[in-house]
Order: sequence, then C-alpha cells, then structure tokens
Amino acid sequence: QVQLVESGGGLVQAGGSLRLSCAASGAIFGINVMGWYRQAPGKQRELVAAITTRGSTNYADSVKGRFTISRDNAKNTVYLQMNSLKPDDTAVYYCNLVRATNDYWGQGTQVTVSS
Repeated sequence: QVQLVESGGGLVQAGGSLRLSCAASGAIFGINVMGWYRQAPGKQRELVAAITTRGSTNYADSVKGRFTISRDNAKNTVYLQMNSLKPDDTAVYYCNLVRATNDYWGQGTQVTVSS
C-alpha cells in the first residue's frame, strides 16, 4: 500500500510561482516513476511532468521552460516548481507514482492562477 500526500497549491497571480510537494509513504522500494498530472474543469487529466528514480524527466510541451520537476529519493518526495504561471495552468494537480504494474494517486491540490 502506498500513500501520496500533496501540498503547496493555492491562489497566485499570473506570472507568479508555486511549489508543489508530494510525499510518498508505504511499500516504496526499487525503481518507480513519480509525476504530476492536472485536470482542469471540463478537461481530461493530463501529464504535466514525470521523473524516474534515476532522475530522467519528461514534461508536457505546455510547461517546458516554466516548470521543473525534482525528487528526493531519501525522503520519497517529488516536487514541482512552477514559474511564470498562466491562467491556463489553473487545475487540480495530482501526484502519481507508478511502480511495476501498480499506479497510485494523491488526493489532488488546487492551483488557481488569476489574470
């Protein structure tokens, strides 16, 4: 069993920054991929960024150059630094962990960017 707890969401003006954190606990060992997804009202959930245990990263085109994903393997925590935020970034952001064939999700944290 794996639990994911997100923090760091909130309300920010366009051009501002936020940092999301996701702490994983439970049966975590070996290679895994941690990432962030987001879902805006009326839209499908989409990948924002992901990072492997070894540090390889993948970003959605819409956030490249603005968002940075990182992780602390010792703390089983993944971070998402979001800079130059835009109103289109408004969504519920979900933490995700994939290990072997198992897929785990956090409860989500709201990010709202005002224009």
